[in-house]
Amino acid sequence: MRKPASMSFEKALERLEAIVEKLESEELGLDASLAFFEEGIGLSRVCQERLAEVERRVEIVMKEARGEYRTVPFEETTAAATGTEPDSGGATEAAEREE
Repeated sequence: MRKPASMSFEKALERLEAIVEKLESEELGLDASLAFFEEGIGLSRVCQERLAEVERRVEIVMKEARGEYRTVPFEETTAAATGTEPDSGGATEAAEREE
């Protein structure tokens, strides 16, 4: 079996699902359960890293008021949807409104 770091997201997720199924359905000994658990944690990290990479690369196409399209990083669209600035934490805006 390949190391988890070299697996594709799909293969890592498929293997992780198989491990979860084994842990939930079979009577495994402590050592076997621990080995599957450790492998599952590694696979979970691989999946999280792959998703984070994709999220950084995703750009959303937004239509501006003039009808022109532009691309913005994924983080900006998330901040716009929540009404907070990236890195502002939102708490500063609330405090400013109260003053």
